Amino acid sequence: MPRKNTLDKSKRKSARNDYHTPRTRPRVNYSLDQIDYKNVDFLKQFVTEQGRILPRKYTGLPAIYQRRLTREVKRARHALLLK
Repeated sequence: MPRKNTLDKSKRKSARNDYHTPRTRPRVNYSLDQIDYKNVDFLKQFVTEQGRILPRKYTGLPAIYQRRLTREVKRARHALLLK
C-alpha cells in the first residue's frame, strides 16, 4: 500500500535545479608573510585572553591563512612569546 503523503513528481523540487549562491570570500588586508611567530602583536588579535586560538568562524580568515595562523601561534607558544 503506497504512502498517502507522497507528492507527484511535478510538485517535487529537483535538487539539480536549486542553485545556491556562492559564499563570499573574506577580504584579507595582509599577506601570508606577515603571519609569523615573531610578530606577537599581530598574533594576539587571533588569540583569546586564555590563550585559545579563535576559529575561522570568528576570525573570518580563509583556510590557508587559518592553518598558517594556527601553526605560528603554536610556534610562538613553544618559544614562550605567547601565553
